[in-house]
Amino acid sequence: MAAFPWHPRSRNYTSEFDSCRLEAVPVEFGDYHPLKPIIVTESKTKKMGRKGSTSSTSSSSSSSMIDPLSSVLDGTDPLSLFAATADPVTTAANTDTTRKKRDKDDSLVVGSDFEPWSSKRGEILARYTTTEKLSINLYMSSEKGKATTPGSAVSEKVRTRLEELDDLEEGSQKELLNLTQQDYMNRIEDLNQSLKDAWASDQKVKALKIVIQCSKLLSDTTVIQFYPSKFVLITDILDTFGKLVYERILSMCLDNRVSLPDNFTPESVNDTAKETCLNWFFKIASIRELIPRFYVEAAILKCNKFLSKTGISECLPRLTAMIRGIGDPLVAVYARAYLCRILLTEMMERCKKLGNNALLLNSVMSAFRAEFIAARSMDFIGMIKECDESGFPKHLLFRSLGLNLAMADPPECDRLQILNEAWKVITKLKNPQDYINCAEVWVEYTCRHFTKREVNTVLADVIKHMTPDRAFEDAYPQLHSIIQKIITYFHDFSVLFSAEKFLPFLDMFQKESVRVEVCKCIMEAFIKHQQDATKDPVILNALLHVCKTMHDSVNALTLEDEKRMLASLINGFIKMVSFGRDFEQQLSFYVEARSMFCNLEPVLVQLVHACVAFCFITIPSLTSIFARLNLYLNSGQVALANQCLSQADAFFKAAVSLVPEVPKMINIDGKMRPSEPFLLEFFCNFFSTLLIVPDHPEQGVLFLVRGLLNVIQDYTWEDNSDDKVRIYTNVLHLLSAMTQETYIYHIDKVDSNDTLYGGDSKFLIEINKLCEAVIAQILDHLKTLGQEETLKRQSQLALYFFNSILAHGDLRNNKLNQLSVNLWNLAQKHGFADTKTMVKTLEYIKRQSKQPEMSHFTELALRLPLQSRT
Repeated sequence: MAAFPWHPRSRNYTSEFDSCRLEAVPVEFGDYHPLKPIIVTESKTKKMGRKGSTSSTSSSSSSSMIDPLSSVLDGTDPLSLFAATADPVTTAANTDTTRKKRDKDDSLVVGSDFEPWSSKRGEILARYTTTEKLSINLYMSSEKGKATTPGSAVSEKVRTRLEELDDLEEGSQKELLNLTQQDYMNRIEDLNQSLKDAWASDQKVKALKIVIQCSKLLSDTTVIQFYPSKFVLITDILDTFGKLVYERILSMCLDNRVSLPDNFTPESVNDTAKETCLNWFFKIASIRELIPRFYVEAAILKCNKFLSKTGISECLPRLTAMIRGIGDPLVAVYARAYLCRILLTEMMERCKKLGNNALLLNSVMSAFRAEFIAARSMDFIGMIKECDESGFPKHLLFRSLGLNLAMADPPECDRLQILNEAWKVITKLKNPQDYINCAEVWVEYTCRHFTKREVNTVLADVIKHMTPDRAFEDAYPQLHSIIQKIITYFHDFSVLFSAEKFLPFLDMFQKESVRVEVCKCIMEAFIKHQQDATKDPVILNALLHVCKTMHDSVNALTLEDEKRMLASLINGFIKMVSFGRDFEQQLSFYVEARSMFCNLEPVLVQLVHACVAFCFITIPSLTSIFARLNLYLNSGQVALANQCLSQADAFFKAAVSLVPEVPKMINIDGKMRPSEPFLLEFFCNFFSTLLIVPDHPEQGVLFLVRGLLNVIQDYTWEDNSDDKVRIYTNVLHLLSAMTQETYIYHIDKVDSNDTLYGGDSKFLIEINKLCEAVIAQILDHLKTLGQEETLKRQSQLALYFFNSILAHGDLRNNKLNQLSVNLWNLAQKHGFADTKTMVKTLEYIKRQSKQPEMSHFTELALRLPLQSRT
């Protein structure tokens, strides 16, 4: 086949870049703003014959903004509709001013930080629901007692009311079955409203009947998962009744005064109010059943304030004893809960006065909000110190207190005293398990509020208690928790590692698996919180020790995922180490790191990227050949960017010499795949780098390109593969770029061949010789594809080579012009060319011909016919 001399096209990259930029179009913004509300214009349209098309006949703009979603919904919002159908009891709870006032009054007694009942109430109603059917007994009002006239005797009135109460208990009720949860709640709300209506109409006995009836419902635990919500709904009615009775008696105490003071005494209450109050307690005492009698009396228990200063305290033991008569343990527990809620302040006072109240005190600290406990931490410490330790150990009380202080802050003035008082007790514990369980909680409090000095003191005390008899071996979870708490609050690792007892504390983790987990926690915290690179020797020495521990845990049984995680953590540490311009110190660190982490290949890869000087030692030890190829190339690029030209040449030579060792098949994610596509990608990247690599003065012109061409020629390619020709075509692109006066890109402070040779004719002649050889190889390969089974490949390669000549060749040369026409015809000769691609290519040529420097494309376009497949 005749030789075709190569004539590259001269390129002006600056003008080409400018021509490729998008044309700037001025935009008139006017009143437009992207955050301004959109004004929708309504247009009257009519349907056309074709589906989906409209024609505007008249248009009218509306000045008001129209929401298309609202218009579809006829102005209704689905969320609003949902809210409108929400639980009426819950809705009423949010708007009930009486309940808000009660919560406000309670907060004055126990403090604003105490969690109000209203918030708990909503949580309970939302959480405890059921789909089972429920039943309820409704009070059926009777006409008895309504005929009493104002002139009747008092005894007759009393008798009538007692008969009404008997009537209720003897069956004047109606049982409703198969109610849904919503129906049940609606019925309860009806009863609540009936109570208020009866009270307002001065039907006090009817109101009491309703309360008794509702209290009886609490004895039914048939649908046990709904019982907490039932308890909330019924106690709402009891609270309402208790408040109505209290306000009624309070109104009778006014006389000539405006109102009683908040801290009134029974002596300031008149006889009429006292008699009425006693009358209510006597009525309630006549209730036959235990559960309604207990609940109704508890509801009005605060009315004892009108009778006696100690009335509530005297009644509390009796009511507590009454609960013991309730057989169902669930009902009994909720009865105690109601009593505690009604008399919260009295219960706290009673708790303080009890001799051995440790168990109750622990329950209070476990159940109440952390903010409530923290604000009164010194009070609780005082109560803990007075407790009898025989029933419940004090260290458990301090542990419960510490758990609260870890979630909420005590007053700042008390913090140090709290720590001192608690640690006096903790440090005296002889049992290591009791000690560490308590110390683990208080370490977080110490880290939260104090400095390195206090934390170091605590760590020293832990080491002192846990080292004898190797007690730490039974407390690894607690010790691990202590480390996690410390690194959660201390993000300055120079401060952390300078703590004298921190590293000795780490030495207590003797079990390898636990030790590695602790090291992983420390490294994760370092990578997360360390913002700037560091060269602090305290941090480096400590973390090298931590990373070494993780690395040494790797063995033949370690899973790949575990190796990957450990390598990621170690790499994160290596990336954060920087000695600035002190390269020798940086290299010394990398040398030490390489010797420490030689069993984790990803870490070695990271070191290669970071340390060019030691790449030749490390890269050959890698198993993946493409990892080695890419690392040689990357290392050469890094060396070139840092003006290390001889090192860059060495890396590139090593990459060239490694190409013959590339196997035909490689393992990718556990599957064997052909290596040629990966090799083609590597060569494309390599060619892009070779453009700016200056020639070695002793190696000859383009010595790296020549060596690479020899390797490509000698490599055994697959018979059914055209990658070799595609690589040769890319070499042609590279050589064409090398002939330009100024290359398309450069590296700062590195003179490429365009500067070294300055367009010397001998240099250009050498390039043209290589181009001729490459073209000959391409055409020979096209000739071998003339068999029937390879005609499609021939068509594709011919068009690929044609496009390369079009982009990089000077088609004003007749021979090159004729070669391009022949390739065009060869691509279409056997009907395998894609017609759309050919048409678009020809259109591109015609567009390019309109440019002044491409006018010769006009003649070329006339010589390129489009052939049909037939």
